[in-house]
Amino acid sequence: MAQTIACANQKGGVGKTTTVINLGTYLAISGLRVLIVDVDPQGNATSGLGIDRSSLAGTLYDALVGDVPVRDVIIPTGIEDLSIAPSSISMAGAEVELAATDQRERRLQRLLAGLAADYDYILLDCPPSLGLLTVNALTAADAVLIPLQCEFYALEGLTQLIATVNLVRDNLNPDLEIKGVVLTMADGRTNLSADVSAEARRHLGGVVFDTVVPRSVRLSEAPSFGLPIAFYRPDSKGAEAYASLAAEFRGRNGAQPVATAGQQTESAADPQITAGSLS
Repeated sequence: MAQTIACANQKGGVGKTTTVINLGTYLAISGLRVLIVDVDPQGNATSGLGIDRSSLAGTLYDALVGDVPVRDVIIPTGIEDLSIAPSSISMAGAEVELAATDQRERRLQRLLAGLAADYDYILLDCPPSLGLLTVNALTAADAVLIPLQCEFYALEGLTQLIATVNLVRDNLNPDLEIKGVVLTMADGRTNLSADVSAEARRHLGGVVFDTVVPRSVRLSEAPSFGLPIAFYRPDSKGAEAYASLAAEFRGRNGAQPVATAGQQTESAADPQITAGSLS
């Protein structure tokens, strides 16, 4: 039975797609069956795996908004055990088209329900916003994985995301949990990265993965070649980080609870990461 993980953060450029592609690849390399669902209209997970979006017969948009079975739009990536439900530019209008639809927040949940037996993990690459597509992903997910960039405003944005996660859990998906927070784009040469990392661990404790993904030219280059880092530069520090993250990810049998109103998350000492202080 698949575990469905939404990779979400409303801030753009924090490494969501990079994390989905490379984590998914290393999970597949380890022998697990993985499906990436590209929920982002930008379609970077699709193009980052070397897929020409203009040549696709069908995409997630056709399944979300039309009557196309989701199985009909899933395609192989060329990496054994890794498949993708690709995105297209049409997804940009999906939120508007779904707005008048009954149970619009559950469209993706219903699409994925029949796929649970086919995969070990379903990874949802969310858009950099907290709109209807992200809400659909959080409603469909068992847990959320949060990439947190090691920069100044990172923790401030995290409070808003956790508030949204709590709202979705309270109103749409009571079982939604936090799989973990992964620190990304860390620059070991700067005090800022170290400070953000320390602050995140102080506030969130064990929710934060031990693995830290460094800022890496190779990670940035890989999508232009349509390759995950494991196939582009397997000897790079970025590859080592995502291989380590995949191992740690597999080892997390239980997800972390999301804070309820008036409570703190487990291991959290600061009220800013609770839903009560986020309203």
